[in-house]
Amino acid sequence: MRVQRKDAETQRRGDKTDSSVPFQCYRQGSSQAAKFFGVRGQTKCDPALAFRQTAFSLSQSAVAASLCRRTPKSFRCSFAVLRLCGSRVSRFQNLVAAEVTRLKLQGNQSLLTSAATVLKEALLKADAPKSTLVALLVAGLIATGSGFAASFQVRDTNGVITVATPHYRLDIAKKDFRYGFTRPDGTVIAPPNAEFGLEFGGGRSVDTALRSSGPQTLTLEVTNDKGARATVEIEPSEHHVRFSVTQPQTNRILARLGGISPAFGLADHAAFGRTNTDVTGYSDGRFRAQEPPGSKRLVSNFVISPRRGFAMVNMEKGTKLVRVRADDAAQGVAAATQMPAVYYFIGTPPEIYAAFLQARNREGYPVFKPKYEFFGVGWEAFGALGWNTNEKTVTENVERYLGLGYPLEWMVVGSGFWPNEDPAMRATTSFGLWDKSRYPDPRRFIERFKNRGLKFFLGLRISFIEDGPYSAEGVAKGYFLKENGQAKAWQLGFPKRPAYLLDGENPDAVKWYVGLCRKWLDFGVDGFKEDLFGYDIAKMREGNIDAVNQALMDKGVFIMGRNGYLGSACDTHRIEDFNFDQNQDRGPINCLAFAYSGFPYAYPDITGGTFGEGRKMPPLNDPRMQAYMMRVAQFDAVNPSMAMGMGPWNFGSPQVEQVMLAAAQLHARLHPYIYSAAVDAYETGFPWTMTPLPLAFPDDPQAYGRETTAVRGYQWMLGPSLLATPLYGNDYATATTRDVYLPAGQWIDYDTGEVHTGPKLLARFPLPVGKTPLFVGGKGVLVWRELPGQSLQAVVYPIAANGSTYRFTHRDGTTRTKIVNDNTGWNADTLKVTDTTKNKPVAFERDTRTGVIRFPLTPGHNYRLSGGASKN
Repeated sequence: MRVQRKDAETQRRGDKTDSSVPFQCYRQGSSQAAKFFGVRGQTKCDPALAFRQTAFSLSQSAVAASLCRRTPKSFRCSFAVLRLCGSRVSRFQNLVAAEVTRLKLQGNQSLLTSAATVLKEALLKADAPKSTLVALLVAGLIATGSGFAASFQVRDTNGVITVATPHYRLDIAKKDFRYGFTRPDGTVIAPPNAEFGLEFGGGRSVDTALRSSGPQTLTLEVTNDKGARATVEIEPSEHHVRFSVTQPQTNRILARLGGISPAFGLADHAAFGRTNTDVTGYSDGRFRAQEPPGSKRLVSNFVISPRRGFAMVNMEKGTKLVRVRADDAAQGVAAATQMPAVYYFIGTPPEIYAAFLQARNREGYPVFKPKYEFFGVGWEAFGALGWNTNEKTVTENVERYLGLGYPLEWMVVGSGFWPNEDPAMRATTSFGLWDKSRYPDPRRFIERFKNRGLKFFLGLRISFIEDGPYSAEGVAKGYFLKENGQAKAWQLGFPKRPAYLLDGENPDAVKWYVGLCRKWLDFGVDGFKEDLFGYDIAKMREGNIDAVNQALMDKGVFIMGRNGYLGSACDTHRIEDFNFDQNQDRGPINCLAFAYSGFPYAYPDITGGTFGEGRKMPPLNDPRMQAYMMRVAQFDAVNPSMAMGMGPWNFGSPQVEQVMLAAAQLHARLHPYIYSAAVDAYETGFPWTMTPLPLAFPDDPQAYGRETTAVRGYQWMLGPSLLATPLYGNDYATATTRDVYLPAGQWIDYDTGEVHTGPKLLARFPLPVGKTPLFVGGKGVLVWRELPGQSLQAVVYPIAANGSTYRFTHRDGTTRTKIVNDNTGWNADTLKVTDTTKNKPVAFERDTRTGVIRFPLTPGHNYRLSGGASKN
């Protein structure tokens, strides 16, 4: 039961939060419900939040779920919320389905059933539209359609304890607790460690006994060579097994398998000082954020072996132990009485990532649906202006970009907006306090850009300068991290003066901080670039910032994530600063590592990085600098997110200006298609926005061994129809060709329309500056944004036929369009495009060079291609 696991975590961590409070509020009727959900007196209501909060309340107790099914009075909360929503109740038609999908992935079946029942009754009382009720009933059927736990059998023989499921078998040798995974046919998935399987209590496991076996778990007692005993609870499921290890005293715990290479993941830890996305050979006894070398801020110890169909992660906020050696795959915790959530995942890559998504949502590392604008082209002030930001410089720079045709969607003023005359104010936590000389009218300043269609973001950190405007209150109320029981002011990388750090595990501190953020939001700010760094001396627990980002994301605030553990409490994942004077192979390796690790909304930093700050670089008009800007722009364009900084007009080259503009416009054109892939990633866990080839083609041996500094085969699927092949790495200034690998299937050169059939290696394939580094394959369908403007076109390439279906999600994150290739050929004279929603023919255009079919899209409508046979 989730409540039992929470109690165990509470005891281990000293968390004093009363998880029953939301349910108590839920039971106190409509007035308390309105207060609890924060909708009293508002003119707007978010039904998705109401559904989520209702479901959360129900999840606190099985008794509560039963009461809600039986007692009409328990519907008051939902009814009150829905009544406050007024006419907006019809939004449930899409939102309920989306929220049920989210909750279904959490794996709590009784929660889903109960929540659907409660909301159905509430909708009936609220006289909701019939279509809404139908949608909810369908959602209820979905909710009861599949269980979480796997059907399994346990066999206890003289030497081995076996857990058998339809998909895998877990064998545990009683001697030494050596365990491993095989398929039902005996094929080895993950072998046992050659020595022993569990380290705890200062010793190694030597003996194992089965103590109990129930419908969902089995419990083992393991003895080590020091005579200490540990309890191991094992919970099998369809595509994962969860281990929980408890020992009597605080000590190191390490769970060990044999080798699982090739293996990928580890997020930032896979990028710094490494030459390969394959993390085989990695070992770290102090796995945590900010550990040198490099600044590791987005952290994950998730490791996957696509070829084996296996992955593993120890969900642990403290200091972790990670080894991915050729003969030893191990994860653990440096010091604890319990290691409560070690997950092993088994299946195809999509099955593994779906199970990983379940596990994250279940264990308190939720994945949030990202927002549309962050996947378009943005602008960062620090990349363009450094510290020289003010109302005049920012306005002039952004307006120049817009005037040149850059389709900007968002902008970040990350520094310099605080009152600069007072040293105590020189930080992003000067909430609501602007520098009066630099920004004399911030409301008008922000409104100007919002009227131009841009989302406006500020830099934000959880660091409070020791004598800053809000620090005394934070100290007095116990909102900051402590050392020896007292609030500690740490010397961080920024700000330069000692600063306190918010305690993200204190719910009151998080609420206070989010309240302070409202001071910025009231100016019209849409979101924040979260930017704490240089805090390794503080030894902050993993995920300390996640609680803040989760609270802001729940309120619809945009978040650029730069710190976090396991989850995706942000709209985009920005890699650590990536500049001219650094190893240029790190950028693609870093982004690919994010994708492997399950947070693929990769943003590879400002195009060109930052300038100044004492960086060693040639003059801006140097040919090497010009080549750098063009290559990095093209690399950024085929990533999930992209932003501009230093203006292309500064580099003294019309070619640079042309290539950079074309790269930005390419990304903007693909923006709707990329966002649709991001929603797919949110719903399924699979990294659709950036799929490394070993994940997309796990059984293709040629897909492996290419993401290295020697080969520089940095390729990935960008959504289901595009293969990105950017020429990038430390040879950016001299290289003009790459060996491009095309997996099985048909692939069309994005620029020329030339067709290739894979598997095939295009040796020394020309990729001159200016060529679009994309091939079309897979589904063969894109949705373009017509520039300028926001109108959409379906773009269907002559690849797939007879049954190919592409599902596109529109910018609201819920409206869908389905495009079906049911045609028998690509003859434009006999091909038909039908709007199947209206049952009407649709006029289309055909590109004579590439054979591409294009037609306009209406949101929510579905389309079918038919006919197309050649005339005799």
